Amino acid sequence: MGRVAASASPDTPTDDTRLAAFRALLTEEGQRLLAGLGDYDAADELAVATRLRRGHDPALVSAALGQARLRQRAVAKFGARDAARMYFTPDGVEQATRTAVAAYRAARLAGRGVRRLADLCCGVGGDAIALARAGVHVLAVDRSPLTCAVITANAAALGLADRIEVRCADVTEVDTGGCDAVFVDPARRGGRGRVFDPEAFSPPLSWALDAARRAPHAALKLAPGVPHETVPPEAEAEWISVAGEVKEAVFWFGGPPGVRATLLPGGASLTGTGLPDPPAGPVRRYLYEPDGAVIRAHLVAEVAERVDGHLIDPTIAYVTSGELRPTPYARAYEITDVLPFHVKRLRALLRERGVGTVTVKKRGSAVEPEELRRKLKPSGPHAVTVFLTRVAGAPTMLLGHPV
Repeated sequence: MGRVAASASPDTPTDDTRLAAFRALLTEEGQRLLAGLGDYDAADELAVATRLRRGHDPALVSAALGQARLRQRAVAKFGARDAARMYFTPDGVEQATRTAVAAYRAARLAGRGVRRLADLCCGVGGDAIALARAGVHVLAVDRSPLTCAVITANAAALGLADRIEVRCADVTEVDTGGCDAVFVDPARRGGRGRVFDPEAFSPPLSWALDAARRAPHAALKLAPGVPHETVPPEAEAEWISVAGEVKEAVFWFGGPPGVRATLLPGGASLTGTGLPDPPAGPVRRYLYEPDGAVIRAHLVAEVAERVDGHLIDPTIAYVTSGELRPTPYARAYEITDVLPFHVKRLRALLRERGVGTVTVKKRGSAVEPEELRRKLKPSGPHAVTVFLTRVAGAPTMLLGHPV
């Protein structure tokens, strides 16, 4: 992923220093150090560093320990096997695509017949690796020499060097004419943190859209909060969640336009059918909590149709139905109580029922779940889920259990 440079203080390592430290890790000595840190425990860092510095250059020891820490952080995104062989930068770990998402997107592109793709703002290579494993030859471009060194090392470490060509350049100056697809992941962080103005992305969103339109196929990765108004009319907008947490939005070019919500790891994918907003009505026996990707994609109406339900309030994305109809796009709860919001009444009810485990969910309520749990002081062998929400505009508590 491209980077926006920040001014460095006198004590901040320069890009050349970081690059030299990384290259030292690729030497025989550096590889031995890294191999010995496979089960490294950060709690023992001082003792480990002191021991290693007796026989190795302190700068190399620091680089190895830093890389060991990054590999441990990367397990959540890349899995233990790949993370143990790969190389990372702090920004690269934070901004890299999770393997499940990258593999899904690579499969979609390969399924469209893509054989050579330009990965613009490639970062440490999460997407390039997934694409190469899907049989796509990748031109990976980033303007940071350190990032390019890292992705080159990752391609070699994973046996993919013959499918990933790395080029250190400004992505806006790269000729992608020999590729049948482009993937653009603009940097959305600068020297002062997250960037919200699309034209302050690196590269700007307007450039990324132009690059996508020029290619036969393209995918443009964006933050999941991207407004629907920014979706180009010729693109498909897809929101992707992993285990219920929305991770990103993707604008797809080169296929039919539309809206989609995809839930990983299962792979269920819901497309928009143009349904009007469902009506609102009273709470019935079952409450459905749509996945975050479904909500972001504005596909709650499609879920309501599948479960023969309606909203509990025109402004709240909870669907209720008298029937239990399992769907991968929403979690179902059986509702036992519908009460006006009142903390003392809720506390008394939970005490009466011997409830000691309370899961609090909220949508359309200003009450903080942790604060409510402290006030309830639950005790007992039973469990309940409490929904703090609005029904027909009124603050309401719904009590129930997951189905």
